[in-house]
Amino acid sequence: MYSKIFRTVIIGAPGSGKGTISELIVQTFGFLHISSGDILRQNIMNNTDLGKKARQYISSGRLVPDEILNKTMLGRITEVGNKSYILDGFPRNKEQAEVLAGSEHIDAVINLVVAHDVIIDRVKNRWIHPPSGRVYNIGFNDPRVPGKDDETGEPLVQREDDKPEVVKKRLQLYDKIMLPVLEYYKDRGIVTTFRGSRSKEIWPRVELFLREKIHKCP
Repeated sequence: MYSKIFRTVIIGAPGSGKGTISELIVQTFGFLHISSGDILRQNIMNNTDLGKKARQYISSGRLVPDEILNKTMLGRITEVGNKSYILDGFPRNKEQAEVLAGSEHIDAVINLVVAHDVIIDRVKNRWIHPPSGRVYNIGFNDPRVPGKDDETGEPLVQREDDKPEVVKKRLQLYDKIMLPVLEYYKDRGIVTTFRGSRSKEIWPRVELFLREKIHKCP
């Protein structure tokens, strides 16, 4: 949609609406959505070498090592070529951010801030289509047919890790892990924070921000 190449990172706690905002960016601006979670889940489902390695870590509650994730994400970025994209789920620590900076110029970082209690309440209404990673939120981004994916008609499911007690721990871990990443990008003056409780409230501000940034991008 836009001739200029624009590269952005979206940061937000689990349940903050990153997936919904990313999809709206894709629809509105034609960006490619490069999600580490989607890539890993797809490889696990297809039982690839990467999927087998990732499953070993994820099934035991550990993070996939930097070496594997860096190679996976940079490889995907290389594949897309000279196209605008939004990175979701990467980088997740300062070291990954430094590796990314070694090969890519990031134009903007979108930081979504939603109160933890709002997120915990929200995930109870979140349903996903596992093969594609499409996310639906009852009350905002409802599927056209309750319980069914819009594209395939296949059943939607709820993740085990969307239970409130699990979500609370994930949010606490997220804050600890992502603070250095945010500080890294804030030092470079490219972080813009959007606060709100729902994606439909945050999206208009994100859309305006991107339109202004893209037109200013050299």
